[in-house]
Amino acid sequence: MVPPALPDHATWRHVGARDGFEVLFHTGLGTGHRLRGHTTAVEAGCAWSVGYDVATDEAWRTRHVRATARTAAGDLEVVLERRTDGWLVGGATRPDLDGCIDVDLESSGVTNLLPVRRLGLRIGETVSVPAAFIRADDLRVERLEQTYTRLDDAGRYAYTSATFDFACELQYDAAGLITSYPGIAERVS
Repeated sequence: MVPPALPDHATWRHVGARDGFEVLFHTGLGTGHRLRGHTTAVEAGCAWSVGYDVATDEAWRTRHVRATARTAAGDLEVVLERRTDGWLVGGATRPDLDGCIDVDLESSGVTNLLPVRRLGLRIGETVSVPAAFIRADDLRVERLEQTYTRLDDAGRYAYTSATFDFACELQYDAAGLITSYPGIAERVS
């Protein structure tokens, strides 16, 4: 079953470790999708804001990412490109990201839609989907080990990250957008 198209925009409120807000603007392209947005928060007394522009192909595989961060310490930018021969981060090859198809932005519920939309898991199916993980505070890029298990037809997935020793149950809408990400975000619109 093909999920419905994404809406042209969506918003989330940060919950748990930080206080903030995220907004997404989606554009369907003839050759893929474009996810543009901003996530802004205060965490442990420090304020930060990250803008993102993620381009995917038609199968929801990440092709290009530009992330910009603004903190009291200054402004940063990082550009990632996934090519057939691997990832480039800031123009440098990153073999540690081999096997990663998706990007994952810290403190964002948006990028969790990429593997869910791309894979179309069956109920009970579990898949390991490592991602190129972008830290919110300094735009450092790391490998994120994670798994998704589809639990039912109501949009529930078990999520685990060995990288962070973290597990939770994610709730998605029919289009594949997070509605509830415990400790991270709750969908507003």
